[in-house]
Amino acid sequence: MNLTANIAGLNFNHILLNAAGVMCQTSEELDRVLASEYTGSVVTKSSTPSLRPGNVSPRYYELSNGLGTINSMGLPNEGFDYYMDYVTKQQTDKPIFFSVAGLSKQDNLDMLHQLEQSDFDGLIELNLSCPNVPGKPQTAYDFETTHEILTEVFSFFTKPLGVKLPPYFDIVHFDQIAKILNQFPLAFVNAINSIGNGLVIDEATDTVVIKPKGGFGGVGGPLVKATALANVRALRQRLNPNIKMIGTGGVTTGRDVYEHILCGADLVEVGSQLAIEGVGVFERLENELITILTEKGYSSLDEVRGQLKIIE
Repeated sequence: MNLTANIAGLNFNHILLNAAGVMCQTSEELDRVLASEYTGSVVTKSSTPSLRPGNVSPRYYELSNGLGTINSMGLPNEGFDYYMDYVTKQQTDKPIFFSVAGLSKQDNLDMLHQLEQSDFDGLIELNLSCPNVPGKPQTAYDFETTHEILTEVFSFFTKPLGVKLPPYFDIVHFDQIAKILNQFPLAFVNAINSIGNGLVIDEATDTVVIKPKGGFGGVGGPLVKATALANVRALRQRLNPNIKMIGTGGVTTGRDVYEHILCGADLVEVGSQLAIEGVGVFERLENELITILTEKGYSSLDEVRGQLKIIE
């Protein structure tokens, strides 16, 4: 069974990897993801220029009914230099994604300048789905700012670069963001980050389950799969074919992976379920995917990608 992909000339022997934010903050966690023979890559924690401890706890919660997770982590990470040191010293045949999420436009430009001048030869993910300036929406919800940032970035950046996006919920927004992204030589688009500002209540205490932001946080897991699939499908239909798609959101079974591929994903990231199950999730998901592909008579993912059927 051919379970490979290619982005910007880099080959992936398996299509599964972690979602940024899960099992990727420390070198030990990154090593565990890379060590799995069922992962095609690893994504570093989205880094800020300096170390951040993140928000106060409790800041992560798993819903008892298995529907998903909610978190308001606050971008805890070891800082840009830590991840730069890791990726430049790492000896692996797998491509690595270096994710950055500055708290300002200048943060992002500064980190990308350093990556451009470095020896790093993997892929870079610019996370546009983290809060930017207080009182402003997530960067990728501000289309004018998104266009401004990408214009500045590609005035100097020459390495393979993609963007991580929040979920969109309106057809016109799919049209608008794709029109912007198609103006730039992006290597990939990653959809989606968690659905922002959900709220979960503890039945026993009538209390919110996380402390930051009065209980508001990003929702992940099975609850978000329909939204994730819609975003992958809508963007794949609108983006230039040379821009690859990474599907993220709601993956708990091999069937979920299969559906992301049907919608057009080249790679599939696992977030909440990786946090819950650990690295063994990759073997289970790949085996379940292979079973589905075999039962349907496929021998390659190329026969499946983007082949979602509609009702005429």
